[in-house]
Amino acid sequence: MCKKNYFIFILLTSCFVSFAQYVLPNEEVIFSFETQSGKKVTLNKDKENKYIIYRFGTKNKVELEFSDKTKNSFKQFNYSFYMRGGGAQNEDMDLNYVSFTNVNYKYVIYDPYYAVGNKKEIGIKVIDLKTSQPQTIKGNYTTRKGTLINFRDNALISVDEVLPE
Repeated sequence: MCKKNYFIFILLTSCFVSFAQYVLPNEEVIFSFETQSGKKVTLNKDKENKYIIYRFGTKNKVELEFSDKTKNSFKQFNYSFYMRGGGAQNEDMDLNYVSFTNVNYKYVIYDPYYAVGNKKEIGIKVIDLKTSQPQTIKGNYTTRKGTLINFRDNALISVDEVLPE
């Protein structure tokens, strides 16, 4: 019985450690999802608004962590959106994007909704700034947590009126 409890403790601890590398104890998730290939995307912020950070990778390894953990990190992200109401007959849409540039690549996290066809999608577009070649990493919408909409009225990151390419 004791061995069984020990095994359960180890299993739970390893799951927590695996998750902890994407969300630290002092952080909260703003937006997250899994890609169609099973990788994890998180956009987190410090609970006291000290920094914002993007993480991407497998369940066991963060492959990319963008921005330092300083107040300056908020200036490295941009939010843009477009909203048109009126239902499907007016082609209602709500487009939301958070973008940042890291070395020679621009990353655009996207979360649009189109009333026509009730189309929802999420993902990341990675644009090579030297060649302008984009690569799209599609997300699994059923794993979506959080929202980008809260950036519309925030004092954390800048709101850009120009939608990303």
